Amino acid sequence: MCTITLLRRPNDPWPLLLAANRDELMERPWLPPARHWLDREDITAGQDQLAGGTWLAMNDRGMVAGVLNRAGSLGPAENKRTRGELPLEALDHESAEASMQALKHLDPRAYRPFNLVVADAASAYWLAAREGEDTIHVEVIGEGLSMLTAHDLNDTQESSRIRHYRPKFQAADVPNPESGDWSAWQSLLSSRETAVDSGPEGAMNIQIDGKFGTCSSSLIALARPQNPPCPPVWRFCHGAPDTDRWTDIAF
Repeated sequence: MCTITLLRRPNDPWPLLLAANRDELMERPWLPPARHWLDREDITAGQDQLAGGTWLAMNDRGMVAGVLNRAGSLGPAENKRTRGELPLEALDHESAEASMQALKHLDPRAYRPFNLVVADAASAYWLAAREGEDTIHVEVIGEGLSMLTAHDLNDTQESSRIRHYRPKFQAADVPNPESGDWSAWQSLLSSRETAVDSGPEGAMNIQIDGKFGTCSSSLIALARPQNPPCPPVWRFCHGAPDTDRWTDIAF
């Protein structure tokens, strides 16, 4: 169960802040964010070496896209396309809105169920291929703080992680990309605290039987378009966010 947290502030110099934890089988091989695709030289992303796709990506036009499995759909399936291609396809478009308009026509039956976030400085969208539905569900991600896990956007009924951690993110000090102060959000991404009504999967940073857990974390900021442009910020942890080193991704 991965997690994406977004804070949208349209009138701020940094209108989009994003925090993400990737939860995956520890033995699944992957590479940290870089320009891994020769046919997509404008994209920086981590690369899943098993299926060739990614879980979180950014392009040079100031767009970011991330994909998450939905509940009960971990791993690949025969005769299904890899969900890791979706962030790459999303970033082939000129804006988050254009990406949403194109991807909403996908056939959800071609993939295992997924949640997809596509965002830029102007707008953000949640697209979902939900079990048993034959069309892609689309919602605008509005202003303020939103969270997505293996369930629906801001779903406090089904997701104990959202129920427990969304109020904590809302109450936390907002990161300052200019000064590099991400301490409050970094602490939350590192937290192993769980709600009283959940198991270990309710933590933000999980480790289950040494086989499945949080294997990387990201903190991203997109600036408002300006001349000259202000580059995005991507702080990345190659491992568990409470024990491993954080670095800045170069663009």
